[in-house]
Amino acid sequence: MMRFKTLVKHPADWMTGKNTDNAVVLTSRIRLARNIQGAVFPGWAKKAQRCEALEAIRPAVDALGVMSKGFSRELNDLTSLQKQVLVERHLISREQAARGEGCAMVVDRKQGLSLMINEEDHLRMQSIRAGLDLSGAYEPLQQVDSELEKQLDFAFDAQLGYLTACPTNLGTGMRASAMLHLPALALSGEHLTQTLQAVSKIGLAVRGLFGEGTESLGHLFQISNQSTLGQSEQAIMRHLEKVLQQVVNHEKNARLKLLEDKPGMVADKIGRAYGLLSYAQMIDSKEAFDLISLLRLGADVGYFEKPMISACDALLMNIQPGHLQLRAGEELEPEKRDEIRAEIIREKLQSFPAPAKGITYKTLSDEDGQQTFMDS
Repeated sequence: MMRFKTLVKHPADWMTGKNTDNAVVLTSRIRLARNIQGAVFPGWAKKAQRCEALEAIRPAVDALGVMSKGFSRELNDLTSLQKQVLVERHLISREQAARGEGCAMVVDRKQGLSLMINEEDHLRMQSIRAGLDLSGAYEPLQQVDSELEKQLDFAFDAQLGYLTACPTNLGTGMRASAMLHLPALALSGEHLTQTLQAVSKIGLAVRGLFGEGTESLGHLFQISNQSTLGQSEQAIMRHLEKVLQQVVNHEKNARLKLLEDKPGMVADKIGRAYGLLSYAQMIDSKEAFDLISLLRLGADVGYFEKPMISACDALLMNIQPGHLQLRAGEELEPEKRDEIRAEIIREKLQSFPAPAKGITYKTLSDEDGQQTFMDS
């Protein structure tokens, strides 16, 4: 069985964008919600009922071939800091981290599959892939779902589909989402607001870095489906992927337009971000995320070599409060975290030269750029 130290030491490929074009879409995620027939939903269950459900579910999950040598723990066996790190890595939710006895999580060795037991539903299963790859995320999760359904009696209604704690998840029980980096739209005045409003008007949800109720940091946004009832998994993914591709087109064209119309402003912002991050002695999370976002943009439009994107992704993970304190081996006051965060960033940027002046950015065709959300 994998130890927590091993899990943290070896980040998943999707966390660093390995071998994938993730300049705009960092990750794609599919999540399935399932419940046990006749069992009380976790939010209403008493401790004994949660423990009973856990005893029924966990052996089936641990026995999955894909979970061989994975990480499997009850939440009570994890420290608050370890749970915070798992939240920061998107392996468990904030809601799951707040729960105690009768709850568990299981992650495969590659950290692409994560199953939460007794979160809002008896089972919350998720699969994450780098870049825009919803179908790639769905395939292994569908296999896990099918294998578990042979052993567990899932709550299902012929008309409503899979029964879930939240009515919005009824039907397929599926939530498909992607994490997008949209700095050019953010720098282009009202374009970001218009784009996100257009996405919301066609039935998709726009959330922050850690999902519902969280703010956007570093120009990162999570876009997902809101409805699961009356649609197939394939239809949900097709609709979402079509819209996501249009958002990607808007962002890429916004990057080109900024370089054409305001090259001095772009160069100044990227240069200032590099300078501040290279020499800052203290920096908080929000400022660090926003400045790293600009370096990430700079790598895509030619100011840095492409490896800067992966370096930025690693930094976005490692400078979060839980990771900083895990590295230090103790709880830290905010001021001390700001010092260590700045030190980590300075060390990372030492291997990257100052921003180049040449621009090699390529964009989509005009035809692609003229697509609108209403077309979907």
